[in-house]
Amino acid sequence: MRSALRLLATGWWFQLKMRSRSAFDGILGVIYPMFFATSVLLMYRQAGSEEALINAAVGASMLGVWSAVATTAAISLQAERRQGTLELLVAAPTPFTLLLVPMTLAMATIGLYSLVATLLWGRFAFGIPISLEDPLVFVLAAVVTAIAVSLMGFLLAVCSVRYRGSWALGSGLEFPIWLICGFLVPLALLPGWVRPIAWALPPTWGVAAVKDAAFGGSPWLDIVTCLALSLVYAAVGTVIARRLVDSARANATLALT
Repeated sequence: MRSALRLLATGWWFQLKMRSRSAFDGILGVIYPMFFATSVLLMYRQAGSEEALINAAVGASMLGVWSAVATTAAISLQAERRQGTLELLVAAPTPFTLLLVPMTLAMATIGLYSLVATLLWGRFAFGIPISLEDPLVFVLAAVVTAIAVSLMGFLLAVCSVRYRGSWALGSGLEFPIWLICGFLVPLALLPGWVRPIAWALPPTWGVAAVKDAAFGGSPWLDIVTCLALSLVYAAVGTVIARRLVDSARANATLALT
């Protein structure tokens, strides 16, 4: 238990270090989830369908989860690289995986804040009457989705250490992931060739579970599938991290590409 708490504290240290560069950064981190949500809700409100607006509000609440987790992990490691401390992290006795996973899990808690803040923003700023059919299952589905996104962020972070330019991959994937995984548009409305790609991504199942829990569906199969795919991404990231550390130590450098 103490080891788990120490690892999670390590993750929060990464976040505080990265986000404390200026007061503006801290304020931006708090209001950032509202930017995209406001744009989405304004567009869907023009459609005049209350059902579509409510569905968009739930989907928009997941946007901040991806932004807070998947893109920030790689960016924070790039900050460590610029400061010259990334080599120390890789060379530390603690397995590199056990340094990165707590960092992305700590970000997941920030992502959950984004989810709650967006739902409240939709309720009070836009008057969207969101009534959760099963609040406890909704919370469970949201937590599972945040964990899934954090493990994808872990994989992206590992790749950003091995391949310097891949840190931008998370940012480049942000909008396609929102679309393909059904955050805002039902998967059934997308071209058929998109669906196999979506099914291979854990957030697709996590978002489906969140929406089912919110609107009275059965989310359990989606939750199990989301967790199973997340473990696959975690396993792939662990293998890459191990090979990264072995290569770095063998070559005495992180300049591996």
